[in-house]
Amino acid sequence: MLSIIIPTLNEAERLQELLLHLQARCPGADVIVVDGGSWDCSRDLVQRFPRVRFVASAQGRAKQMNAGARAARGDILLFLHADTLLPPGTQAAVREALAAPEVVCGRFDVRFDNPRPIFRTIAAMMNLRSRLSGIFTGDQAIFVSRQIFEALGGYPDIPLMEDVELSRRLKRQGRRACLRLQVQTSTRKWERGGILRTIVLMWMLRLLYFVGVKPDRLHGWYYAGGTDAVGTPGPAAGAGDPASRRERKGGAGL
Repeated sequence: MLSIIIPTLNEAERLQELLLHLQARCPGADVIVVDGGSWDCSRDLVQRFPRVRFVASAQGRAKQMNAGARAARGDILLFLHADTLLPPGTQAAVREALAAPEVVCGRFDVRFDNPRPIFRTIAAMMNLRSRLSGIFTGDQAIFVSRQIFEALGGYPDIPLMEDVELSRRLKRQGRRACLRLQVQTSTRKWERGGILRTIVLMWMLRLLYFVGVKPDRLHGWYYAGGTDAVGTPGPAAGAGDPASRRERKGGAGL
């Protein structure tokens, strides 16, 4: 069985579309929404979908995804952002990829929901970089054998770059599958922070991480940089700002 794990924080406006989408695209999948303390109507919305489970968790993408993995019933785990839609044939493609004994994990190519040429270029760069480096990011809907995921201890509990670090560890376990099938994800972090500024910030953060700067420090720089100043800890911290009522869209996608 495929378990689809969706970490969220105040994503009600996107959850309904995503859950309806998953009903059609991935019938029979074990879908788990792992909420990091939303104060919107996320819980009520999930309860309208009887086959979707709601799991409450401490806030933090790594913590939430690990909580979802513990609750999962499937032998394959797929980690999906709330603003990302899966392509037709997802379940068959994932199973086929992991059927090769040397393959331990994989990801999809990505495209954006905005057709502007700049976003097509960014997506192409993300896909090429990932294919050459073997490093995946959360936008690409990472999937992994549950056995391997548990053997590695799950996502490292760090506030940023958890997907990059997991990818580095998975590289030591076996081959990675880079599927040509495309997930569709949102351009919101690029549009909110500014396209060029976001590209520069992401490359800088990635470089600093690889030379040993601690994720806690990078996390502060990332949100101070304004790329995605969302997902504040609670209503007192900007609850009136629409941007603060959405999930963190962290990581270094480019």
